[in-house]
Amino acid sequence: MAVPKRRTSKAKRDSRRSHDALTRPNWSECPNCKARVLSHRVCPSCGYYKGRQVIEPGEE
Repeated sequence: MAVPKRRTSKAKRDSRRSHDALTRPNWSECPNCKARVLSHRVCPSCGYYKGRQVIEPGEE
């Protein structure tokens, strides 16, 4: 069974973890009703997506 010969240093460990941080979701403004909405999603308050109504408001 493979066993590490040397202890992993803090610098090596932390540089490996540098890409593990969570990012906050990118909110944008609905062009129809000006509500905050996630990108590439139907607006939950007015039901519009890409300038046309896709669902009825309040329906999910």
